[in-house]
Amino acid sequence: MALADAILACLTERPMTGYELAKTFDASIGFFWKADHQQIYRELAKLRERGHIQGREVVQSGKPNKLVYTLTAEGKAAFRHWAARPSMPASIKDDLLIRLYALDAVDIEPLRTDLMARQEHHRDRYERYERILNKRFPDGTASPADTGKLLGLRIGLKHEQMVAEWCEEAISALSAISVSADIVPLDPGTRDRTGSRD
Repeated sequence: MALADAILACLTERPMTGYELAKTFDASIGFFWKADHQQIYRELAKLRERGHIQGREVVQSGKPNKLVYTLTAEGKAAFRHWAARPSMPASIKDDLLIRLYALDAVDIEPLRTDLMARQEHHRDRYERYERILNKRFPDGTASPADTGKLLGLRIGLKHEQMVAEWCEEAISALSAISVSADIVPLDPGTRDRTGSRD
């Protein structure tokens, strides 16, 4: 998937300005496809060149005019063509998992701290998904047009919950390693003054 496809997906919902698209990425579609505002504006220019979108200037009083983007017939066809192709399962690229892979060669404490921060991050995202879900779909149902959005939120919730639980498991495992590493075994030949072994 390319950023262009994500932008076209946003514009299937309604015409938007570049600013509105950027806000949509920040608040919803960006959970699944990251892009910063500059990338979005650059991609909008490319989409216009290809004829997939058109911009209409809207005159505003007291503030700068705005450019509202809509899909063209070519843009709709390009998006439908992309959407008909098989999807690719997401691949994981996570430096934390690489550190865990080489656990015996790294310091445990910074790793535990990192895991605790990750756990907090995923708990926060879970709560954010939950708020959006309760606000947008309070009875847990959606219109046919919004069913995909509801399904996306549900997998987001499950993913964040699962990763937060995994973080807790990993923190416990590293804590156990850290405790066992702090235990200094006594020399079997060491005896106290009574002659018994410690």
